Amino acid sequence: MPLTVKCPTCDSKVEWKPENKFRPFCSERCKLIDLGEWASESYAIPVKSEFDLDKLDSIGFDDPQFFKERDE
Repeated sequence: MPLTVKCPTCDSKVEWKPENKFRPFCSERCKLIDLGEWASESYAIPVKSEFDLDKLDSIGFDDPQFFKERDE
């Protein structure tokens, strides 16, 4: 018995087999709908900020002179 999964777009049952070139989607239409959602940024993978923005502000990172070379 072949493995059956749900289409991520319409939730219809799809057999997971090599002959199904749109897997895990049920059709090209569902595959393109999903691609469109990613392209329009309706879907996004959450990312944790690597920087503490408040700390950067407190050391002057937002000051236009911050990156200019300093003569010391």
